[in-house]
Amino acid sequence: MTLDPAFLTIPLAHRGLHDRANGVIENSMGAVKAAIAAGYGIEIDVQLASDNAAMVFHDDRLDRLTGESGPIRGWASRDLSKLRLTGSDECVPTLPEVLDVVAGQVPLLIELKDQSGGTGVAADDLERAVARALEGYPGPVAVMSFNPHMVANLAKRAPQVVRGITTDGYAEKEWPDLSPDTLHQLREIAAFDLVGASFISHDCHDLNAPRVLDLKAKGVPILCWTVKSPADEAMVRKVADNITFEGYAAPFPR
Repeated sequence: MTLDPAFLTIPLAHRGLHDRANGVIENSMGAVKAAIAAGYGIEIDVQLASDNAAMVFHDDRLDRLTGESGPIRGWASRDLSKLRLTGSDECVPTLPEVLDVVAGQVPLLIELKDQSGGTGVAADDLERAVARALEGYPGPVAVMSFNPHMVANLAKRAPQVVRGITTDGYAEKEWPDLSPDTLHQLREIAAFDLVGASFISHDCHDLNAPRVLDLKAKGVPILCWTVKSPADEAMVRKVADNITFEGYAAPFPR
């Protein structure tokens, strides 16, 4: 499986082209539509609802982006679809709803969010939901996760979907709940070949990590997250093949 060339040529709007000051909230349908209108690709996050539906939402809790509190996993999709996103007139969308709107017009990068509390093995309900939603999807799409086990699960459920690993420098102080051995394995992106990954999306502040440069030298596409200024973009483009961005209008490569 190879990443569609569109993922290397069209900047990816982080959680859609959101603009909270103007009522366009991250991962909302408005942010998705704004990205499409501007011609950008889209990166979104998916979380699992209590009825095993895939919801487009970043946090595992509702507190930051809605008037409710507690884990999103405690709510059914029918209720989340009526839950207003703070500062807007929109509600939490489902993945199928977003897929219907994007409909292959721009590249779509989907990140599976891990609700297990770590990066270990867990039930694959979210992977199943995403696989079902992507059946017959017509356009450039790829799926990734920080959790390699989730990427492996997706390979079983939707082998036709291009997959990658979201990666990081994994400093111990930033990941206190993970063991040193786990951090080492993740830092070295040891599961890349095992899960059949085709790309990585790496922390934009850590692109000179030896393992990232090693993968790049082998021809692996390197995406990165999250670029927030033209100055930062100029730096990361020395390594990254493409960017996930927010907070400014990323230029289209000539």
